[in-house]
This record gives sequence, structure tokens and C-alpha cells, in this order.
Amino acid sequence: MNLKWKNVTCAIAATVALASGVASGAAHAAELNFASWGGNYQGAIRDAWLKPFSKETGIAIHEDTDPQVAKIRAMIDTKSVTWDVVTENSARLTRGIKLGVFEKITPDMVKQDHVIANARNDYGVPSEIFSTNIGFSTQAFPAGKPQPSTFADFWDVKKFPGKRTLQDDPATVIEAALIADGVAPADVYKVLGTKEGLDRAFKKIEEIKPHVARWWKSGAEPVNALGSGEVVMALGWNGRFQAGIDSGLPIAMGWGDSIAQVGYFAIVKGSPNRDAAIKLLNFMIQPKNQAEFSKYIAYGPTTEAALPLIDAKRLERLPSTTERLKNSIFLNSDFWDTNGPAITERYNQVRAR
Repeated sequence: MNLKWKNVTCAIAATVALASGVASGAAHAAELNFASWGGNYQGAIRDAWLKPFSKETGIAIHEDTDPQVAKIRAMIDTKSVTWDVVTENSARLTRGIKLGVFEKITPDMVKQDHVIANARNDYGVPSEIFSTNIGFSTQAFPAGKPQPSTFADFWDVKKFPGKRTLQDDPATVIEAALIADGVAPADVYKVLGTKEGLDRAFKKIEEIKPHVARWWKSGAEPVNALGSGEVVMALGWNGRFQAGIDSGLPIAMGWGDSIAQVGYFAIVKGSPNRDAAIKLLNFMIQPKNQAEFSKYIAYGPTTEAALPLIDAKRLERLPSTTERLKNSIFLNSDFWDTNGPAITERYNQVRAR
């Protein structure tokens, strides 16, 4: 072959090989499919964890929303799993575990020795802690005068008069009712496991019912009701109350009692990008990254190792400080998965009367 044509042929072959390699690399570029619940919550996850993770690893993250357990089960059943990592609260995680949709997280996959013990789960890595606690109107109960702090205060309409609002779902309301009636937080689920204990909780709810102006459904409702003066006190989510405070509403929170709940990152069984999913979970649970999340939303870290990395002003907003967890119980998702339907039916009957 003529030397000139030989060189041209080699150059073409090299170009083709290079192009083929680039195409192949693009086709196999590291990526991850992530699904959460949208809004400010997913925005905080994006800013605190997803963007920095992508920047550090080069793994592209494609986001989706509404990772209902039923959807995940359908993906698995039809062998069309697209999500790798999803976020779930403890109730949905428990439901998903029973339906077999999440992969078990072993210590070899993610080391969680530093995670708060009550937050740990074999099928999810705890991402944040949020709480149900008291929010109240600072116009009704101004600084310098008695202000409500405990669940007993919520039920004390003589000392703290005015209308209240409670969630239309019984989870956390039942627990708060028993604590208000004098049950030690550590004994709440033991008492609820008996007919007498459940009757006691419902008696307490009947007691406060005449003072409930609204049974809220959306987390924004108790905040708006406090801000408008419709109610003077609410049981609601600390992150929602904090958002109201930040927007200038005359609201404050009481931390004498609270019911903590945990968010989780879980890996979908059959995840198409399993290695990338494991890397994301390891990134998210690092104390320095746990501390970062609280910059964007008033949810607390799931490891005490993150607390020294958070400034004092931000710590005042968070539910999972060491002191606040001393006055808190963790929602028992197994109890609600087993007993929830019957309790909810009874609760709805009480509300409707």
C-alpha cells in the first residue's frame, strides 16, 4: 500500500476508534435516578446533597417525584425499575419493607455506627429528623407571660385558653394525648398496646375536641390558622412552623414534648445503578454533609457527630439536638402499620361526632 494512503487509513481508523470509545463512554456514563417528594424538601436535598455529590463524583443525577411504595412495587413486578434511590418516611419505609421493595443496607455497604440508635433501620439510611410539637400564637401568649411548651399545656384550656387545631390523621395525636394524660414517653407504646390504653387516649381526644376549630390535612394549614388568629395553638411539624416564623408570622414553638420522625434514603430492589446509589448514601450520612442540610430546611441531623458542625443559631431551629431528643419519643411505624387502619377509623368517627 502507498505510504500516503496507509497513513490516511490509520488516521481514519484511529478517529473511528476514538469516536466509538467516546460514544461507548457516554452510553455508560455514571448516573443515578433519584425520587423524592418535591417542594422545599426536595430542593433542600438537591442543594445540600445532590449537587455537591454530582460535583465530587461526576455522577449525573436525574430527579423524579412521588415515590409511592405501590409505584415501586409495580416497577419491580413489571421488571421496569428506573429509580435507584427514593426518600421515605418511617411509615412508608415499613410498608415497603413488608412488600419487599427495598434492598437491605448492610454495614459493608454503608457504615452507620455514628447514627442515632433510634433512627436506624436495616433497609434505609436515616437522612433527617423532623418533629411534631406545639406551635402557638405569640399574640395570644406573648413573651414575658406563660407560654405553652408541653402536650399537657396543649390540653390545658384553662391556663391557655383559645381554639386549637389537630391533624386529621391520628398518628402523633394519639401519642400526644397519652403524654398529656400523664403517661411517661417511654411507656406510650406499651400503654397503647392495650385496649385500656387506647381508650384512655381517645378519652383525652374527646376532652379537647370542643376546643378544636380545625382538623388540618395539609402541613401549611396549622401555620396559616395560627397566623390568621383562627387558633392560638396547634400540633404540627416543626419545619412548617419554622417556615412561618421565618416569614414573619407571630408564631413560636414549644419544645417541652415532641414526637420525632425520621426520613430515609432507600435503595430500590433491582436498582439499575446500584453502585452509584450506595455512594450517594455514604455521602449523605457523613457528619459534615448532615450538618449542611440544616442550612436549607429546619430538619435535624441523624448523627450527633454533626451537631458540633452546626452554628448555635441554626441549632435553635432543629429537633434533633441532644437536649430536645431527651424530651421526645420516636414514632413507632411498626405499631401504626399494624394498628393504623382500626385507629384511624375510630379517630374519624370521633371527629365526625
